[in-house]
Amino acid sequence: MTDRVAVVTGGVRGIGLGVVRVLLAKGHRLAIWDRDNDALAALPKTLGVEADRVIAQAVDVTDKDAVVNATAEIAKRWKTPDILVNNAGITRDKRIVNMQEEDWDLVLDVNLKSMFLCCKAVIPGMIDGGFGRIVNISSRAWLGGFGQVNYSASKGGAVSLTRTLAIELARKGITVNAIAPGIVDTPLIQSYTDEQRQRLEKSVPMGRIGQVEDVAGTVGFLADEANSYVTGQLIYVCGGRSLSSPSV
Repeated sequence: MTDRVAVVTGGVRGIGLGVVRVLLAKGHRLAIWDRDNDALAALPKTLGVEADRVIAQAVDVTDKDAVVNATAEIAKRWKTPDILVNNAGITRDKRIVNMQEEDWDLVLDVNLKSMFLCCKAVIPGMIDGGFGRIVNISSRAWLGGFGQVNYSASKGGAVSLTRTLAIELARKGITVNAIAPGIVDTPLIQSYTDEQRQRLEKSVPMGRIGQVEDVAGTVGFLADEANSYVTGQLIYVCGGRSLSSPSV
């Protein structure tokens, strides 16, 4: 066990759940934020850990009060968070001519505004403690993706937010980095046909679809206490796909 407390948003499945497992393996205590109440309730059993190492919180990360209250609950039970992984995200893919304003607003709120709100809630405690690790999950799509003007804009915003916070917090003992995953074997990709998956695999220079563990392991590195001199960086975890044409 360490004395570190981590928050992972969107942590009940996919990349988020993989990150939770990695951070638990490092001995941290975890607060997991999501809106899926059933999945949250099952987490201690799903993870196979003692209940006192995990707080499962139903949090709307686009709601300032919800984020502030959840952070206060963590501080009351344990301490203010030392590690924040901003993983929550959604897609509403459409061509610009078909995209509605609500499609834009929802994706920007969940994917980018939530990062601002969560960072703002935990950073004062990190500054007081002289230590912090923030990892923002961006996407290779920030380079541009057909039918993803809202998603790509939100993930590009995550990169800029990361770089600016890294500058502001560099002398406070807080590192801020981002990860840009490519195609990862999440439930969405698992729902594709064999033909679709094969086409995706061919677009990756390494010739395979990424695994959740590929991304989660990189988060673990960036969130580690020993990693004190890497900040403001965007790390691609994409099998080399960022080296090819930015648009799928």
